[in-house]
Amino acid sequence: MNRHIVGGLLLALTVAVILFLSYVLTFPPAKWSALWDETVLGVPFIVFLFMASSLIGFLFGAAFDWFWRKQWRAVEHALFQIEQGNTELSPQHTAKELEDVWRRIEKLQKHWLEQTKRTQKLATEKVENEEELIERIISEERNRLARELHDSVSQQLFAASMMMSALMETYTGSEQAKKQLKLIEQMIHQSQLEMRALLLHLRPVQLKGKSLQDGMRELLTELAQKVPMEIKWKIEDVTLDRGVEDHLFRILQESVSNTLRHAKANMLEVLLLERDGFVLLRVSDDGVGFDVERTKSGSYGLQHMYERAVEIGGTLKIVSVKNKGTRLEVKVPLL
Repeated sequence: MNRHIVGGLLLALTVAVILFLSYVLTFPPAKWSALWDETVLGVPFIVFLFMASSLIGFLFGAAFDWFWRKQWRAVEHALFQIEQGNTELSPQHTAKELEDVWRRIEKLQKHWLEQTKRTQKLATEKVENEEELIERIISEERNRLARELHDSVSQQLFAASMMMSALMETYTGSEQAKKQLKLIEQMIHQSQLEMRALLLHLRPVQLKGKSLQDGMRELLTELAQKVPMEIKWKIEDVTLDRGVEDHLFRILQESVSNTLRHAKANMLEVLLLERDGFVLLRVSDDGVGFDVERTKSGSYGLQHMYERAVEIGGTLKIVSVKNKGTRLEVKVPLL
């Protein structure tokens, strides 16, 4: 039984005992049996007194318990909202005893907001300061490697794939040999996906003056032309700081690269939306899935994506089901 109800019952019974003793001492009955003989609503007076007191105590305790449960649920909800990254808390009418608690919650919420603003500002400044240096030292080398790989290895893999497809169509030998040729064809196909993922990594890491939306559309359009996979996207116009755009674009690159190399997917879907004061980047596929917790501890790419999300004050969640697919979602507050 709830301690508030127990406390109410004990308090009511104590008051009833005190009232009963006061009455008996003030107006001593001629016979004690008279107290039992007197009835209220057909119930002996003594029994009625204690029953009424117990009922009042129970109702008082239940009301008291309901009131404080409501207060603490409001506190818990406010802390949960801060944990989820909501930037505004609805005003609460609270008991005076909890005013200090609510003041501290409001300070915590304001502190979180300032920290998020400061983090996003630092991310933007970091990108702006590093952009020129990274562009000068890395961009040319990345582009050179990407061109050489595309013009040599990638073209050779494409030619090998075409030759293997033609061979498979005309081959009339044993089934065992045909299975081996099919396996070789699959290996070439996987090597092509690996090469496209590598070329994706060798892209310049900045958006190079483009908006996030333009960079995403350009990337996905190029992939749709080169990868045997259905690629769909929905990209809304959202105004973001350059640092936030850069981090989201890099997370998208890493996620798409992982899908090409590991997912064995037939469909890839990318969404960029603005909802309830947040920008959402969601990447989904229908591939083989993986164990998120086990892979996270040993994957530099996943750790890097989590770190980038944190740097812009956001959260990253990955849900993956074996043979059902994987969904990655980045949620960043708009300030």
